[in-house]
Amino acid sequence: MVVLAATAVGAAMAYQTAARQRDYRALLARGDAALRDEQTLGAIEAYSGAIALRPDSMLAHLRLGETYQRRGDVEEAAREFRRAAGLDPSAIRPVEELGDAEYQRQRYGPAIEAYQRSVQLDDRSARVSYKLALARYRDGQLDAALASLGQAVRLDNRMADAYYLQGICLRQKRRVPDAVKALETAVSLSPALIPAREELADLYRALGRRQDELEQLQVLAGLDREHVERQVAIGLAHARAGHGDLAVVMLGNALERAPDQPLIYSALGQVWLDLAPTRSDALPKALEALERVASGPSATSDILTLYGRALLQDGNAEAAERALEQATVRHPVDPSSFLFYANAAEQQNHLDASRRALMSYGALVPNDPELASRATRIATLSLRLNDAPAAADWFERAATASPNDLGLLASLADAQLRAGSRDAAQVTITRGLEKDPKNAPLLTLARRIRIWK
Repeated sequence: MVVLAATAVGAAMAYQTAARQRDYRALLARGDAALRDEQTLGAIEAYSGAIALRPDSMLAHLRLGETYQRRGDVEEAAREFRRAAGLDPSAIRPVEELGDAEYQRQRYGPAIEAYQRSVQLDDRSARVSYKLALARYRDGQLDAALASLGQAVRLDNRMADAYYLQGICLRQKRRVPDAVKALETAVSLSPALIPAREELADLYRALGRRQDELEQLQVLAGLDREHVERQVAIGLAHARAGHGDLAVVMLGNALERAPDQPLIYSALGQVWLDLAPTRSDALPKALEALERVASGPSATSDILTLYGRALLQDGNAEAAERALEQATVRHPVDPSSFLFYANAAEQQNHLDASRRALMSYGALVPNDPELASRATRIATLSLRLNDAPAAADWFERAATASPNDLGLLASLADAQLRAGSRDAAQVTITRGLEKDPKNAPLLTLARRIRIWK
């Protein structure tokens, strides 16, 4: 009897196990069918039911994660992929998809870890090596990204995306010839890879290779005929190459096809404005084109800046000041608008506004290569505003940026004296006379405070 009872129990357990397995498979199949029909909620319910029957099922957790990812719930997807990877450490797919989910969450460190695990499981996947490189690039690890890209192209030397990313990394490393080569390889492998062509055109532009830049822009225009921006880019490239008349013709043709595009009017205005020094009819045409787009509420900072520049050249400082002031408050702001606004405001004798505009430009462009001249100008405006302490501060900045300019040291010492800082002026004068004992302005200042005999 005991044996019969044990046998019956065993049979019952076997039946339950088999039934549970059948239910588990049925739920997986139901989830797969729901997913094929884009019924993600039904799929989640089915896969969750399968997990309830088999908590140790890597496949059920993986498919549940893929369903969450399809719904855009990347955090839940990452959690399920992580569970799937933990249940089967030798499985490649959940680790790679975990990396994808973490990358989507912009958690590049965990994404890198996941992709590295995937590469360790299978080092023959060019796709995963590329993903690892992309995550490393986003994490700011350029050298590590380049190493992974090297592995990717060794595994698949026709992967255009890998060469494109390689070109970006190399450019940021200032390895410009290598960057050009990588980007040229990318577009040769995938002629329709628009981002690579855009990057290559921009690189050619930076190198002054005008004809090569034009060729890339023309190909881009052929690939992307729906966007007028492509035609505008070609026109402006012709202008940069010194072919202003050709630029005008191209932009005029673009305007005929899209007569209500502010971008074209803006580009025409820019080209005519650049032609103004050599053509008497250019400035009126620039004003005509720019006025049409600058007068509306949607005018961008770039357009208002161009219009303000044209008005300044036309001698209309009052209108230029109004346009340029608007340009400084439209976002995204064109930093140069502050410089031109400063010019217009100074012409209108609005000295404080001019000074504040120059200061604002410095806040937007911290690595200003013209810091010395801009600081000098701010200091000079400060003196005209009877603000000697501010003048001394800005002359000090100018002198620091241009330490061999003795004229700046003389101006600094003079401002320090006006501000009542006699000791500081003495130090400045001494510093300058050590460089040039016969410097007349410094000697004059020295006599003023009786420190030099």
